Amino acid sequence: MSPTPARTTRTLGRSGVPVSPLAFGAAAIGNLYTPLGEEQAHEAVAAAWQHGIRYFDTAPHYGLGLSERRLGAALRAHPRADYTVSTKVGRRLEPSDAGGDDLAHGFAVPAASRRVWDFSADGVRRTLEASLERLGLDRVDVVYLHDPDDHAEEAFREGYPALERLRAEGVVGAIGAGMNQAEMLTRFVRDTDVDVVLCAGRYTLLDQRAGAELLPEAARRGVSVVIGGPFNSGLLANPRPGATYNYATAPPEMLDCALRIEEVAERHGTGLRGAALRFCSAHPAVAAVLVGTRSAAEVADCAEQFATPVPEAFWQELREKGLLPAGTP
Repeated sequence: MSPTPARTTRTLGRSGVPVSPLAFGAAAIGNLYTPLGEEQAHEAVAAAWQHGIRYFDTAPHYGLGLSERRLGAALRAHPRADYTVSTKVGRRLEPSDAGGDDLAHGFAVPAASRRVWDFSADGVRRTLEASLERLGLDRVDVVYLHDPDDHAEEAFREGYPALERLRAEGVVGAIGAGMNQAEMLTRFVRDTDVDVVLCAGRYTLLDQRAGAELLPEAARRGVSVVIGGPFNSGLLANPRPGATYNYATAPPEMLDCALRIEEVAERHGTGLRGAALRFCSAHPAVAAVLVGTRSAAEVADCAEQFATPVPEAFWQELREKGLLPAGTP
């Protein structure tokens, strides 16, 4: 029996760090938007493992550390050498007695900590040490600078060199940056020695702006790209009135575009979710597609959709109707 796409492996840049082409995004098990029980979170990670997913991504930001704690606990039953974990630095957690919840930041957890933007060299090391403690690991494989949009100077001057030193010391295997934009990630690819960048929501069936410079530049320089947000936060998973696009209610024109793509998919006997996932993985610079899932059923659906081939005629019709730019992989 040939391996499914999730069970094959790719390598991040020149780092030697392996990833499965379909990856588990652990924001949801940090109680993204709504609470999630411990058992359901554990079952989601277990389902990912069952379906061949071996790359798991988290961050301190996700549920104020809850995502890291749950992910570490769920992976504890598996040999450490058999999976890849990435986490992020740039938001350092400090104790807080403010009370209330963290829903203003998108997470249904008590606000027992507060986030402090910190891309300093000391902040990077302290944040990573705290992440390792929450994960229950002695190392992580990949560390990303997390959303340095408004902190570019400190991120390039201090944060990135700190990651370089951690990589040189063998503390981490691969380093990079993760953002919801393509422009600064292109600067990281051009001006630093990152192994990988994580680009969320900017290379999808609805938004191909990362295809203009970031992906070609990464391919030229041997830097891997991980694509997050393949469904643009929900619209491409279920394009209906009220669906979300980039974490807000989808504008009418984007909903119409998604519905038109869905019509073409149905005509060719394929699923919109599967097409969205396969599109993200088609570019040669892309090493993995990162999907946030909150249940075993969602994991199983994504794995099945990702493994299902999409007819070439579907892509051709999208190009003919102007729903995809000509020449898009």
